[in-house]
Amino acid sequence: MPSRLIARALRVFFFLLYQPMAWSYDIVAALVSSGRWKDWVFSVLPFVDGERVLEIGHGPGHLQAALVRRGIRTFGLDASPQMGRQAAGRLRRSGFTPRLVRGYAQAIPFPNETFDQIVSTFPAEYIAAPETLAECYRTLKPGGELLVLPAAWITGQSLLDRGLAILFRVTNQAPEWNPQWTEPLSRAGFQVQGTWITQKSWKLVVLRARKQNAGKRCRN
Repeated sequence: MPSRLIARALRVFFFLLYQPMAWSYDIVAALVSSGRWKDWVFSVLPFVDGERVLEIGHGPGHLQAALVRRGIRTFGLDASPQMGRQAAGRLRRSGFTPRLVRGYAQAIPFPNETFDQIVSTFPAEYIAAPETLAECYRTLKPGGELLVLPAAWITGQSLLDRGLAILFRVTNQAPEWNPQWTEPLSRAGFQVQGTWITQKSWKLVVLRARKQNAGKRCRN
C-alpha cells in the first residue's frame, strides 16, 4: 500500500514538474541531485557522434544545446508544450534554430531510417514499452544506436549524499541495478551493452542498443 501511494504521488509530481511547473524543473533537478543533474545528463555526450540525432524527452533543452554546439544536426521530441517552449527559448538565446517536435515516443513523427542515433536521459517507463522501442528501431538507420541513461546512483558518504541516496531509493528513482533492464531492448531486436561511468560521489549506466540490420523487424 505505501509503495502504491508513493508511486501515485510521484506520477502527480512529475506531471506538474514537466507541464504546468516546467519553469521549476532545473531548480528541482539541481536540489535533488546536489547540483549534479547536468553532469549526469552530459555523461552521454562522449557516446553521441552521429550526424543526425533525435533526443526523446528533451526537457528544458540543455542536451539539445550541447549537441548543436558540437555541430550535430539535432532534433528533439517531447510531449510537454511547456518544455518545448523552454527548450526552444534556450536554443534561440544561444543562436541556434530549434528543431523540436511535440509528440510521443510511441509514435515518433519521422520517416523510417532517419537518425544515426536516438538518445534519452532519465526517461519514464515509456522508454521500455514495445511501441517505443519499435519506433526507435524503425527511425534508426541500419547500424544506428539508441542510447538510454536510465538512472544514476549517489555513492558519496557525506550526510547530504546519504540522505539524497535514501530519497532516490524510496522514490524508486535509483533502484538496484538489474541486468534484466536490457531485456526489452534485446526483444526489440537491438544488440545491447551497458557502459558504467563512475565518479567520486556517483555512478550511472548508459545502455547502448544497436540496430542489427535493415531487414530485421522489432518483436513486440
